[in-house]
Amino acid sequence: MGIRKKTNKNPPVLSHEFVIQNHADIVSCVAMVFLLGLMFEVTSKFAVIFITVQYNVTISNNEGPEETAVNHFHHGIKDLATIFFYMLVAIIMHAIIQEYVLDKINRKKHFSKTKHSKFNESGQLSAFYLFSFGWGTSILLSENFLSNPVSLWEGYPHTLMPFQMKFFYICQLGYWLHALPELYFQKSKKEDIPRQLVYIFLYLVHIAGAYILNLNRLGLVLMVSHYFVEFLFHVSRLIYFSNESNQMGFTIWAVLFVVGRLLTLSLSVLTVGFGLSTAEKQGFDLAAGNFNIFFVRMTVLAAICFTQAFMMWKFINFQLRRWREHAEAQSLKKKQAPTKSKSKKDKANGVNGVNSHGADSPRSRKEKSS
Repeated sequence: MGIRKKTNKNPPVLSHEFVIQNHADIVSCVAMVFLLGLMFEVTSKFAVIFITVQYNVTISNNEGPEETAVNHFHHGIKDLATIFFYMLVAIIMHAIIQEYVLDKINRKKHFSKTKHSKFNESGQLSAFYLFSFGWGTSILLSENFLSNPVSLWEGYPHTLMPFQMKFFYICQLGYWLHALPELYFQKSKKEDIPRQLVYIFLYLVHIAGAYILNLNRLGLVLMVSHYFVEFLFHVSRLIYFSNESNQMGFTIWAVLFVVGRLLTLSLSVLTVGFGLSTAEKQGFDLAAGNFNIFFVRMTVLAAICFTQAFMMWKFINFQLRRWREHAEAQSLKKKQAPTKSKSKKDKANGVNGVNSHGADSPRSRKEKSS
């Protein structure tokens, strides 16, 4: 899959510029190696670990007239290989969206450097959030987690997952890991890197924590609600770049952002604080995947509360900055309005208060005749 930016100069092979310009081609070749490995018996066992979801468990389902087999999956160390492969896929998809969608829009709109980077960021994330929200919602509906909230903690530990849920978590971890090398590939500004590293780290910690601690059901619900709110924000920012007077999307996002934080805290306290504390299986058992002890529960709640507080703090600062900029713009308009009206009045009365038609007034004509 060739994704190469056309440039007049060919940088030296294996130089930084060469890697940045051709990183999608390089990553595509690496991914192709794993796919080709499936074709040969010697390497197929090794390649399967990277491409397919591991740790399959077949469970017999006796419901109904016939006995059916249902496949479930649990997590393990081999998942790191699968996450690595889908991280490569995420890099390739990132390059495709950038090359064939965002770059074409940027060339038409002629954005400034600041808007250019923000537009690319919002374009990539809005596509990812929309896809993840739709995929996660379909899993919630198929597993009836929304209609039965008790299932979020009932039967813990939830070591077994359906294929779609496990693959969803694999892709999520792969995507947020791919964001780290993208900082280099996209030539991110030094002042933007700390901010991006913070939210990448928060995503990885929370998603991996829910996956490893077998809180995958709660994590899925929280991700779906969070991704919907974030999707609205980035779509609103894309609309704002095309029409700066249209800021209705930010208002809707602000309301849903606060609702999302309250929903996250409520579900977390309900599931971890109350549900797991009254569950039948208490104690720490690494082999069984049971982490239902007081210390782990409090650590999870503290991490979630800290993250929500951090997000609210960033949100409040963002809103204050917007209001400040809006107030400055309004005051500037008020200052310009009297100046414009005064200049129009001066033009009508003439320069320095003298009427431009003063020479033709009756008094001047009388003086001339005398």
